[in-house]
Amino acid sequence: MFKLDGKAAIVTGAATGLGQAIAVAFAKQGACVVPTDLPGVSLDKTVEMCRAAGASDVLPLAMDVTSQAAIQSAVAAVKERFGRIDILASNAGMNRPMPAEDVTPESWDAHFAVNIKGGFFTAQAVAAVMKEQHSGRIIFTGSQAGIVARENQQPYCATKGGIMSMARALAYDWAKDGITVNVVAPTFAMTDLARKRLEDPEYGKKMLGMIPLGRFVEPREIGAAFAFLASDEAAMITGHTLVVDGGWTIQM
Repeated sequence: MFKLDGKAAIVTGAATGLGQAIAVAFAKQGACVVPTDLPGVSLDKTVEMCRAAGASDVLPLAMDVTSQAAIQSAVAAVKERFGRIDILASNAGMNRPMPAEDVTPESWDAHFAVNIKGGFFTAQAVAAVMKEQHSGRIIFTGSQAGIVARENQQPYCATKGGIMSMARALAYDWAKDGITVNVVAPTFAMTDLARKRLEDPEYGKKMLGMIPLGRFVEPREIGAAFAFLASDEAAMITGHTLVVDGGWTIQM
């Protein structure tokens, strides 16, 4: 079940963390994986992991989601290589926590440029190819922060809530084209970036106390959620946010 044999799958923000885990999950299911990240950011480790996991093919690409030219170039390269685009995992994002009083217009705009605008226009470019096929899966990385408050993360929370609303709107508009659009919303994940913060005894204990299942999510579990939503078995799921949070948000 949930096989992705031969499907062409783009993953943004794939050099490390959740993006890397999503790319590897797609590879394990037999996809042709296109890991992307900012120019100058190495994708070598992700490529190595995808090949070891059994990817049908791997095409690493530099792509800044805030650049329309970069998006169009990457989409053209994928279509030229594989003849189609079946899956987009729109994962590239940013988060710069700070008190609300310290948020500047520049910081606010940067969050929206990457998390919302970048995600939307990448999806738009990919959807043009998917419409020709009358099939496709677009999956955004959301967050529980789009559902419940996170301290000192106003721009981030705003963008993650926006992603869920945006996905529902796109799902409605593109359903007639055979394209599903969904969101995976994780709790704190044990990525290399988050590990240091979560292993702080005071902070880690506080966050862990919010999760009924009593542990943080592993990146591979987020990858599995993406693989499910990308599969044929999820063909009737669209406009949905799959929350992977160990029960955090059921306490609302």
